[in-house]
Amino acid sequence: MTSLGQAAGRVVPARAIPSGRVAIEAGAQPFIVDPFPRVRFGADEARVTAASSRRVVAVVPATAVGGSTPVIVGDTDEAVGTIDIGVRLSDELHQVDSPAFDRDGNLYATNSGMRGQTVPVSIFRIRPDGIREPVASGIVNATSLAFDPFGELCVTSRFDGTVYRVKRDGSVEKVASDLGVACGLAFAPDGTMYVGDRTGTLFRVNAAGRVIPFATLTPSIAAFHVAIGPDESVFVSGPTLSSRDVVFRVDRRGEVSVFADGFGRPQGLAVDGDGTLHVAEALAGASGIYQVHGDGRRELVVAGEGLIGLAFHPARGVAVASGDAVYLFPRW
Repeated sequence: MTSLGQAAGRVVPARAIPSGRVAIEAGAQPFIVDPFPRVRFGADEARVTAASSRRVVAVVPATAVGGSTPVIVGDTDEAVGTIDIGVRLSDELHQVDSPAFDRDGNLYATNSGMRGQTVPVSIFRIRPDGIREPVASGIVNATSLAFDPFGELCVTSRFDGTVYRVKRDGSVEKVASDLGVACGLAFAPDGTMYVGDRTGTLFRVNAAGRVIPFATLTPSIAAFHVAIGPDESVFVSGPTLSSRDVVFRVDRRGEVSVFADGFGRPQGLAVDGDGTLHVAEALAGASGIYQVHGDGRRELVVAGEGLIGLAFHPARGVAVASGDAVYLFPRW
């Protein structure tokens, strides 16, 4: 039986999806690294990319099963530590921003398609029992999802610069238009809607659909992503050609400041129940979910390749999205 002995080390970060690159730190006993040691996640062999007597870096294998998993280094049955691997909920998606949970724990994800492409299903719902079902069709390049304070699902289209409301019967209605390359979407508690236009404008939209340019930021090469902070400020990310991109904070007066920096291709944003911001970084070879503390300090909390975004639910846990799949961490 695999167990954790007194010489146990730890795995950093403590969560990953298959393809995530993690560091395994030695406990009281150093690793034997000539040649590279054998590393297993449960029964699955992992690829080692770097090793020293105190630290081994390995890639979580694609065959790894979700859940709490022992990590074993060397020819032994004793685990150095454990890692929580995300449970794969669904694939064959095309997401360019975070998924979204409704109040009942159903998860919504997009099938965005290539520029101007009409796909058979624009939005899918993944129920708590794991069943995936189509929700809406006909939205070209469905991009960002968010629920308004009344529990109604809205989605942006970066193709036509429009926000649509998805009704319970799957039909859609236009909420606001003329929003540029409309990407990120978030709602303040009073129902005010914020939409990120990747050409550099953050729009504010009131309940009547009136569109007001609210702040001007650096244009993005891919998309804008937005989230509402606990003080009703707006967090905005958008990758540029820089290798040290920032996450902006826009206060209620529309004044822009840098909240955190040093990101490579920052993507979807989400704020947890404690008001802490999380950022999906998509930089090749270093992708992951970062928790950003109030002083701007970053901490890697999930490792995974090509991560796009995430969503929190108080009962179901945390959904983490790559471009084509969604994974669930029931514990956080």
